[in-house]
Amino acid sequence: MRVILVWKLIRQKHLFSDYRQPFIISQPMRTHKQSLRHPTSTSAARLQFKLENWHKLSIYAVLTALLLSGIAWLIARFSLRVMGEFGETVHPLEHWSMQVHGALIVPFAVFVGSLLLQHMRRAHRAHRNRASGWTMIVSLMWLALTGYGLYYFASETARPLWSLAHWVIGCALPVLLFLHIFLGRRHPKA
Repeated sequence: MRVILVWKLIRQKHLFSDYRQPFIISQPMRTHKQSLRHPTSTSAARLQFKLENWHKLSIYAVLTALLLSGIAWLIARFSLRVMGEFGETVHPLEHWSMQVHGALIVPFAVFVGSLLLQHMRRAHRAHRNRASGWTMIVSLMWLALTGYGLYYFASETARPLWSLAHWVIGCALPVLLFLHIFLGRRHPKA
């Protein structure tokens, strides 16, 4: 009798779209212990470290702006300087591109930090794309250390070496990112 009353209540209130299975109160809820754990299928694991579109586009936009500001600095530093009365004159683009480049580090660091839990850790545990992933991490660490060194430690004599160590890896980073994405998408789907 109790089951029929619940069945009528469900049908009247339209709480569920599937009316074929009645809701029985007298039976206790039963679950298997396996169903309480994380999903173990490979398709579910694949989706756990795949980035959302807004996340990908944000990272690509900030990385593109970093690359363009770095290239603008390289062009201004090595092509637009002219000899003046007192030696080489600094082109105004050199100063502005350096300031934009430094300002873009903050959002880029936030986006890279947001990759740690969802993308990097889970992909590493799934043994996916480890070599190119670690190459990306080491490259980003190198860029952070050389950028910090350029700002705080580099003397006038050592600055060209710090700068070369920074911009060579910085210009190679988009190629490394493309390779990382290509290798990640090439992985066979289960």
